[in-house]
Amino acid sequence: MGSCKIECGSQVKWLWVHGPIIVGAGPSGLAVAACLKENGVPSLILERTGCIASLWQQKSYNRLKLHLPKQFCELPLLQFPENFPKYPTKHQFISYMESYAKHFSIQPKFNQVVQRAEFDRVRGFWRVQTQDFLYFSRWLIVASGENAEPAIPEIQGIEKFQGTVMHTSMYKSGSGFKNQRVLVVGCGNSGMEVSLDLCRHKAIPHMVIRNSVHILPRETLGISTFAIAMALLKWLPLRLVDKFLLLLANFTLGNTDKLGLRRPKTGPIELKNATGKTPVLDVGALSQIKSGKIKVMEGVKEITKNGAKFMDGQEKEFDSIILATGYKSNVPSWLKGTDFFTKDGMPKKPFPNGWKGENGLYTVGFTRRGLLGTSLDAVKIAGDISDQWMKINGCKIGGFNSYILPR
Repeated sequence: MGSCKIECGSQVKWLWVHGPIIVGAGPSGLAVAACLKENGVPSLILERTGCIASLWQQKSYNRLKLHLPKQFCELPLLQFPENFPKYPTKHQFISYMESYAKHFSIQPKFNQVVQRAEFDRVRGFWRVQTQDFLYFSRWLIVASGENAEPAIPEIQGIEKFQGTVMHTSMYKSGSGFKNQRVLVVGCGNSGMEVSLDLCRHKAIPHMVIRNSVHILPRETLGISTFAIAMALLKWLPLRLVDKFLLLLANFTLGNTDKLGLRRPKTGPIELKNATGKTPVLDVGALSQIKSGKIKVMEGVKEITKNGAKFMDGQEKEFDSIILATGYKSNVPSWLKGTDFFTKDGMPKKPFPNGWKGENGLYTVGFTRRGLLGTSLDAVKIAGDISDQWMKINGCKIGGFNSYILPR
């Protein structure tokens, strides 16, 4: 895959990468690497863990399935196996990712934690530092994604709590919580599904509604609600589609406000596009809320030694707390010298223009539109870089090449 050399005295290993450096071997990194290869452009993926799709393999709960039908979650150039169900399981999706990497002969360099990446304006290339190497390339593709790190909120008193506290990134199953009173902080898709999983393992979940939330049926008459929305958006304005989805939700699910689940004033698709906040696609949690098996609580005022105090004045005891508080980008911690990203680690340019920056900088997996958005950006990036590659090299050639950058 290349060569390296230990420089005398400094003990720093330098490596020049002829194609782009891709940071992250999740679905986004794999997708753009495959598209580049299809265009005859080599690339090198740097992955901080020891596996591809580490969020799926290491930080997801066992009962997780794709929330959308598989046709909306395929990566470019390779479909899901025909025998996969409409909503593939976590393990099926991981097997698809592994098959994808094998099909395109993608071999990331694992256990390479990018500590710093910065454009050298004098020499005109990117310097990417890991614990082992200093890599150089004309192009840098940020594929670490919107969900690189768990988002841990500051909750008053949580350090006093004597029970177990964990983020959903550490949660696998409710089997270890039988008969426990569990406080689940967060009511997104993860919070709803974890609460449902706890119910099925005979725990007693109390779910905190921190903000308003849109809940939609995953399917209507056997048809994916997302598929209906995508079809309608081809013909109708977004706000009209949002109104239709809310009518559909009220008809099939009832008035969720009565259950303590207040809907935002902005429609579900408009809100998703503007903020990235995904509507909850109900897979059974709502019926457990209606039956009282999942108890809905207002915001937490304070965590106590044995439980929590709530904004409405209630105080309850709990055995465990699970933070279903989502994830965040980690780009600002390692990408330096560019103002392309916000302080929250998202591209400043809104979709569909957030995939390309200056000086050979690209981003994939930051569209707030899931795997569908990832695929769109991967194709654009590969096309743009392959045009430059042709001008530099005169022809399309495959393979990975490297040499030692002189000091």
